[in-house]
Amino acid sequence: MPHVPVADHLAGIRGLVAFRPETGRPLYQLAEALLVGDSPLTRGERETIAAFVSRRNECRFCTESHAAAARHLLGEERGVVDAVLADPETAPVSGKMKALLRIAARVQQGGRSVADQDVAAARAEGASDRDIHDTVLIAAAFSMFNRYVDGLAALTPTDPALYAEMGRRMAEDGYAPRVDAIVAGR
Repeated sequence: MPHVPVADHLAGIRGLVAFRPETGRPLYQLAEALLVGDSPLTRGERETIAAFVSRRNECRFCTESHAAAARHLLGEERGVVDAVLADPETAPVSGKMKALLRIAARVQQGGRSVADQDVAAARAEGASDRDIHDTVLIAAAFSMFNRYVDGLAALTPTDPALYAEMGRRMAEDGYAPRVDAIVAGR
């Protein structure tokens, strides 16, 4: 049961955004900038990083919803998401993506865990400063989002079909444009 009143049909962060739109709106704008906005990383890669960090934080809602978005965006390569969540070191992703996932894991542990050698390894694999920046910010933001969702015991569905629909919606519609609909209870 959530620690604050939320509508039964608004799972995860959606219910919390409806509860307090004045804080929810900037959170959704941040998600939009990080996961949909301009970046050298593909949208599928960014959603995969979000799901990966959420898995490490044991936030089921964010893991499942962002993994579903990544699967939708990656299409025929959707299995990559599950491989990353299982073991990023053996997942069929580039050396650059593996290095960025290592950085994301360090950020999830604590920002000061990112070492010069982590950044150097990512650069050696072809990561740009912007790749590194965006990875760190996604990992930091999702650590916050995960704690927000779990700290208020947001509704967490168990039906995989619900997550698949959420993932489709996030992949196709983004985040920020949806806040008004969420606040209205849709």
